[in-house]
Amino acid sequence: MKIAFQMDPIGDVNIDADSSFRLAEEAQLRGHDLFFYTPDKLAYQEGRITARGHEFTVQRVQGDHAQLGPEIEVNLVDFDVVWLRQDPPFDMHYITSTHLLDRLKGHTLVVNDPFWVRNYPEKLMVLDFPDLTPPTTIARDLDTIKAFKAKHGDVILKPLYGNGGAGVFRLDAQDRNLSSLHELFTGFSREPLIVQKFLPAVAKGDKRVILVDGDPVGAINRVPAKGETRSNMHVGGRPEKIGLTERDREICAAIGPLLKEKGQVFVGIDVIGDYLTEINVTSPTGIQELERFDGVNIAAKIWAAIEGRLA
Repeated sequence: MKIAFQMDPIGDVNIDADSSFRLAEEAQLRGHDLFFYTPDKLAYQEGRITARGHEFTVQRVQGDHAQLGPEIEVNLVDFDVVWLRQDPPFDMHYITSTHLLDRLKGHTLVVNDPFWVRNYPEKLMVLDFPDLTPPTTIARDLDTIKAFKAKHGDVILKPLYGNGGAGVFRLDAQDRNLSSLHELFTGFSREPLIVQKFLPAVAKGDKRVILVDGDPVGAINRVPAKGETRSNMHVGGRPEKIGLTERDREICAAIGPLLKEKGQVFVGIDVIGDYLTEINVTSPTGIQELERFDGVNIAAKIWAAIEGRLA
């Protein structure tokens, strides 16, 4: 197959952690041809969806892990699969790329399906499952957020479309910074904020469960660094081996059929204690850590699911 990766610069990735690199590595082992381009090189040209990028190969040598051919322009309709893998922020640039990739429907399989990536971003899809999630409010209005905090006391405040733990604040019952933080966020963004009841179970870890075509294939536990509330590995969270609980499987059984129906082949959900907090569909991570802990080829499972959809 011909496979295109729409992602951030491949030369900058950590080959021991990056899921896009691992997917490319497994695709190469399966005999597929690889093409790489960054989102700013995606274009609509008189009816064609094009990208300027490079044919490439990969090897597990940090610093020399991607060998790129000369830059060429391609018509993405000529590809079997396009991976939508750039990191958020989920801004208008990101949203526009999903609109352009939508136009490949019926010709090229885009993973994850861009229509539903656009309509089910990380912190909004969970709203379809209120019985699985902690108490949550999404608002820009300060009085609404203050009322939620007054009710629940200890809360987490974060940008609705952020990622990697950036801009996440814990505000306990004694905190006096809510108005200042609201002023800070609303001063540079017109987007709402999301506020959730704080879950003390995060001290034991924030579990990342990987689903492939709606089915759970394993999990890793991300434990916050000392003195941190955030468990994201971007900000020092420590990955640990962990299994799936009955509650994890109950959550996956509830959301899995919808993910499969909407073409979300590779998804990472976040579970703290007994609660689902995020459904990550834009550029989920965790493949390599899970493969090392469980000795299972997760990338092969993902490619098998894609090949099955194409068949």
